[in-house]
Amino acid sequence: MSASLEIFGITGIGEIHARDDLAGIIATAVTEHHGGLRDGDVVVVTQKIVSKAEDMLVAVDPDDPLAHKELVERETVRVLRRRGDLVISETKHGFVCANAGIDLSNVERGWAALLPEDSDRSARRIRDGLRARAGVEVAVIVSDTFGRTWRKGLTDVAIGCAGIGAIVDYRGTTDAQGRELQVTEVAIVDELAGAADLVLGKATGMPVAVIRGVDASWLRTGNVHDEIVRPPAEDLFR
Repeated sequence: MSASLEIFGITGIGEIHARDDLAGIIATAVTEHHGGLRDGDVVVVTQKIVSKAEDMLVAVDPDDPLAHKELVERETVRVLRRRGDLVISETKHGFVCANAGIDLSNVERGWAALLPEDSDRSARRIRDGLRARAGVEVAVIVSDTFGRTWRKGLTDVAIGCAGIGAIVDYRGTTDAQGRELQVTEVAIVDELAGAADLVLGKATGMPVAVIRGVDASWLRTGNVHDEIVRPPAEDLFR
């Protein structure tokens, strides 16, 4: 386990448009403003710029505050709860979130951002691009803002990752008192996404952060879909 971490937001990213080379933009910004990436860095990229680069924006009526609700229904495979205009839905990706992850913030008026088709694939693409451009072995996390069942407030979580295990499994190891841990599986990519959001914030216009100093044992092949998304058969509440 790492004794300390360094987390910093990346300046110089600028506005992202459809089919932009995210890896190239990130590599250039980190080199010009922060001295470059290092092997073992974790690059956290917000969902919004991934969706923009992958052309996952859909036009909506800018004068109708509920125009995006049709998109919510389209992107929902199952409605878990509905209260007024709020829908808690399961997306085709397996995520349970508000309004199927449809977002109107930080996009131009008259547009709504959908989640990437496959955020794990998006993370792999960015990671491969950073390796090609910067010559470093890094991990990538695609983050998004979710609410939490039974708790108020929002936090960022990982919706995709590459080059890092989504879960760190401590089962079979012992705690400080020598007792064997039976059920402890830590969603490390969610914790790192939440930590990165402390420097990104919601209104800074800074959509990428680097986390430096993570435990090298976390850096392996991993993905969110298979490791973190809980199958309905294991879910006590669906």
